[in-house]
Amino acid sequence: MPNATLTDRLLIAVDRRLPRRPLSKLPPGSRLRPVQGTIGLPIVGHTGAVIAAMVGEPMVVMRHRYDTYGPVSWAHMFGRRMIFVLGPDACESVLQNRDRAFANGPGWAYWIGPFFPRGLMLLDFDEHLHHRRIMQQAFTHERLEGYLEVMNPAIARGVDAFRPGPHFSVLASMKQLTLDLATEVFVGARLGPEAAALNRAFIDTVRAGLAFVRFDVPGGKWSRGLRGRRVLEAFFRDRLSEKRASSGNDLFGALCRARSEDGHSFSDTDIINHMIFLLMAAHDTTTITMTSMCYFLAKHPEWQRRARDESLALGKAQVEFADLERLPALDLVMKESMRLVAPVPYLGRMTVADTEVCGHFVPKDTMTAVVPYFSHRMPELWPDPDRFDPERFAPHRREDKVHAFAWAPFGGGVHKCIGLHFAGLQVKAILHQVLLRYRWSVAVDYETRFDFTTLPVPKDGLPVRLERR
Repeated sequence: MPNATLTDRLLIAVDRRLPRRPLSKLPPGSRLRPVQGTIGLPIVGHTGAVIAAMVGEPMVVMRHRYDTYGPVSWAHMFGRRMIFVLGPDACESVLQNRDRAFANGPGWAYWIGPFFPRGLMLLDFDEHLHHRRIMQQAFTHERLEGYLEVMNPAIARGVDAFRPGPHFSVLASMKQLTLDLATEVFVGARLGPEAAALNRAFIDTVRAGLAFVRFDVPGGKWSRGLRGRRVLEAFFRDRLSEKRASSGNDLFGALCRARSEDGHSFSDTDIINHMIFLLMAAHDTTTITMTSMCYFLAKHPEWQRRARDESLALGKAQVEFADLERLPALDLVMKESMRLVAPVPYLGRMTVADTEVCGHFVPKDTMTAVVPYFSHRMPELWPDPDRFDPERFAPHRREDKVHAFAWAPFGGGVHKCIGLHFAGLQVKAILHQVLLRYRWSVAVDYETRFDFTTLPVPKDGLPVRLERR
C-alpha cells in the first residue's frame, strides 16, 4: 500500500472523529445492514477531501474506508450522498447487475452527461443492448484487421517524428500520437492546424465533469467543457454526409453503414454522439495505458529488453493481426500496467430500485462509485500488490484468476468495454514500433506521481531520456 501523505493522514483523522450515520432507514423487516458513513464538513461534505486524495494517491483513503466501513460506505459529495463500492465481491454485484437495479446513464450523467450525452456508456438495459448490437459490427475481427492496416503507416509517421533527448515528454507525445491515430483510423482524416483545437476540446470535455461550479460561467471548467462539446459536434457533423456515402475502412464510416441483424441502423445524432464518446475513450485511455507502460519499462529495463527482443525476433517493422499473440511480454506488461494504473479507476452508477450489495441495503436513487482500481491493489488478492511484476499474468501464475473481478480495467457485465480488443491491438502495434526505433530510461531514483482527479496521468508528463537504437 502506498505511504500515507500528510493530506491522507489529516483526511483519515477528520473522518474518524465524525459520528457514523446510516445512509438510510432499513425497510421494515429487512435483515440487511445499513450502509455506514459520515457527513463530512459543513456544506462541502467530503468533496474537497476526496478530490485531494485523488490528486495524490487515492488508495490510502479508500483503504481506510474499506477497513472502517466495509465494502460499501457513503460520503457527502458534490451536494449529494454517494456510496463507494470497494473490493471484488461488491464490484461484481454492481457490475453484473443481475436485478437490473443499477443504471449507467443517470450514474454518469451527473459527471459527464452534458459533454457525452447518449454515448454507449450512458445507455441502459434494452436501449443499450440495441445500440451495442449495431456498434458491434464496427469491432468485428475483419474490421479490426482493416483498422490495423490503416494504423500501421500512421504509427510509423508519428513514431518517426519523436525527438530524442534527455527530457522527452512521454505523455504529450503519446497523447498527440493517439489523437492523430484516432482521427485517421476512426474518422479517416489527417488533420492539419485544427488538430490542436480538437485536442483542446477533448481535454476540456473530459476535465469538466469534476467542476465545482456546475453551470455555464464564462472561463470556468464547466463552460470550457460545453464549448469543447460544440467543437466536437461541429467536427463530426461537417463530415457526416460524406461518410454516409463513403466505403472507407474507418470507424466513422463503419458506424454509418452498421446494421443490426434486424436491419436497424444509427441516426445522424446517434452517430455523432457515439463517435465523440468513442474517440474520447480511445484517445485518453490508450494514452494512459501506453504512458504507464513506458514508465514501468523505463523503471524496469530488463522488461524493456525482453519486449524489444520479442519485437526484433518478429522480424517485421509493423505487426500484422496474426502477430499480436507473438508478443507475450508486451501483453504481460500491458496487463500489469493497467493493474497498477487503471485507465478508468472509477465507474459511475445510479440505483433505479432498492437493492443490496454484499448484505447492505442500498435505496433507490443512490449515486454509486464502483472502484475496480482498489481491487487491483488489494494485498488480499495480489501478493506484494504495489510491486511491478508482469509475471503475475503469466500462464504458470495467473494471479488474476483468484477472483473474476480481481482485475477489471475494462469493467464487467453488459457494459464491459466494447473496444477492449481494439485497445490491445493499438497498444501493441504502437509499442512494437517504438521498441524497434528507440530505447528510453529514467534515473534510478526517479518516481512519477499520477493525478487521478479525472483519468490518471503523470503530473510531470513523464520525462525520459529517449535515444535512437
